[in-house]
Amino acid sequence: MEMKLYDKEKIDWKNLIFDNKALFMLLFPIIIEQLLNSFMGMADTMMVSTVGSEAISAVSLVDSLNNLVIQIFAAMAAGAAIICSQYLGSGNKQAANKAAKQVVLTVLAISLGLMIICLIGRENLLWLIFGSVEQEVMDNSLIYFLITVISYPFLALFNAGAAFYRASGDSKFPMKISVISNCLNIFGNAIFIYVCHWGVAGAAFSTLLSRIFCTVVIYWCLRKPRQDIVVNEYHKIRPDMPLILKIMAIGIPSGIENGMFQFGKLAIQSTVSTLGTTAIAAQAMTNILENLNGIGGIGVGIGLMTIVGQCLGANRKDEAVYYIKKLCVIAEIVMAASCVIVFALTKPITILGGMEPESAKMCFHMVTWITLVKPIVWTLAFVPAYGLRAAGGGK
Repeated sequence: MEMKLYDKEKIDWKNLIFDNKALFMLLFPIIIEQLLNSFMGMADTMMVSTVGSEAISAVSLVDSLNNLVIQIFAAMAAGAAIICSQYLGSGNKQAANKAAKQVVLTVLAISLGLMIICLIGRENLLWLIFGSVEQEVMDNSLIYFLITVISYPFLALFNAGAAFYRASGDSKFPMKISVISNCLNIFGNAIFIYVCHWGVAGAAFSTLLSRIFCTVVIYWCLRKPRQDIVVNEYHKIRPDMPLILKIMAIGIPSGIENGMFQFGKLAIQSTVSTLGTTAIAAQAMTNILENLNGIGGIGVGIGLMTIVGQCLGANRKDEAVYYIKKLCVIAEIVMAASCVIVFALTKPITILGGMEPESAKMCFHMVTWITLVKPIVWTLAFVPAYGLRAAGGGK
């Protein structure tokens, strides 16, 4: 007996919330934005690699820890997108605006708390996780971590602001900001690394300035009326605990899930840190390339949260299930294509990045295995979960 996941007769095929054109207009900018976000880390690593293996190793080690923290912000942004898209799907813009303000308040408080904790305990934290690395690598790591930690609140707030625009179906604007931000980051790297000779400090400072720019621009624009979600009058925002708990009910399970996955990567990175700078540098570039070939699938998943949220807000459950299945197929195609493209670019990237031959060889070996396995397992392991979160099934 065939199990029906949705009833085709209950779907209004002539009036779908997202037709193929609307899907493309939503998903394509999100994928490009996520791609550009990866390019920011990739640009830092490639441009710092010319300084030496110690520098690229330091950036890699710290970014593996930073990525764990970033997952918390991504989970909060997911909660924001889901709650706001559900309210917008039901036509309640006032509730969506109220939820958005609570998200801003919550994200700001959490990110400031994490920033303070990491600033105070940064040396002990890095020694605890990567204590066996060479002293020069640790010195560079402490510098890079100090500056990037300051960017936590700006990164968290931008993620939330971008989620508000995606929830309303506008994914182009965050993409445009990311384009400009990446250009600023590359330009800043060139100035601070090559002209000022600041090394890892230059890469970190350029990233900090780029994230400040993103945050200022997106919240300046969120103040404007005549859009679905408006966030203004910040001084009047007061905690609404029931609404905050509702947002956290989505964000916390998602954060734990993504955090545990990232924690596994951090454990691997900690082990690799004992193998010397050659292995660390190879692992660093491999992580960047793996993030790059998974961006398309992640972008589809992020868009799926908005789609399912609006469908459920409009009480179209069967349509929501239909989109989950459809976007899984799209994600699989995108994933396979991106893995092949990144594999083809691996050797040129290691050459342009100035990697040492042994590190480049190790990197290519790892990317080869990732290219073979990832298209088979990744999509069904992760994409349906985005739809489940939007339906309140994050646990």
